[in-house]
Amino acid sequence: MATRFDPFQEMDRVLAQVFAADRASATMPMDLYRDGDHYVLHVDLPGADPGTIDVNVEDRTLTVRAQRSARTEHDVQWLAKERPSGTYARQLTVGRGLALDRISATYADGVLTLTIPVAEEAKPRRIEVQHGTRPTSIEAGHPADATV
Repeated sequence: MATRFDPFQEMDRVLAQVFAADRASATMPMDLYRDGDHYVLHVDLPGADPGTIDVNVEDRTLTVRAQRSARTEHDVQWLAKERPSGTYARQLTVGRGLALDRISATYADGVLTLTIPVAEEAKPRRIEVQHGTRPTSIEAGHPADATV
């Protein structure tokens, strides 16, 4: 098989691979939405070792950290090595009104899912409105005979 070697194209490919790996390892794609009285956060962590996943909350900062180890096969010639390895980390500042002590986390199929409940005191509630400053009573009979 005949191949044509272009040193500039090869250099471009190598540089793109290096910079893409740096960008990819620094980001964790995520989805965040509210479902009733809780928020759901899905974070993509493909290939992360479940034992390295760390989720913690300090004050109002939620931190997600995970590690994906590089494959270390010996005596192989890599033809493409585009999957990033290293530590993934992401921090989110969360608002008040969340029950941060009741966060639950699951990891399945390369996706970390956090469920963050809304605190009871932050949930919407109906306030009864009373009319007037004192109770009003109306007796049966003629409207002119009503007492207040």
